[in-house]
Amino acid sequence: MKITKDMNITEVVRQYPDTMMVFMYAGMGCFGCHAAQFESIEEGALVHGIDPEKLVEALNEIVAANDEADSELEGVGKVAGAN
Repeated sequence: MKITKDMNITEVVRQYPDTMMVFMYAGMGCFGCHAAQFESIEEGALVHGIDPEKLVEALNEIVAANDEADSELEGVGKVAGAN
């Protein structure tokens, strides 16, 4: 699933925990903020003076990198014939 600027901040972090570091790096320590529960990524970004398009791009890059790593690690550590 691709992250979009109209998605809820809290839901994005809940579904993709590694995106938290992107929000934090951007200066959006939103997770303890009550507004994050109902604010979209775009709304939160604009309040903090951040370009929502660039933020969404960075969030999607993190998710894609994690998906790629998961694919590459699939099966690592399993012995042939083991369950």
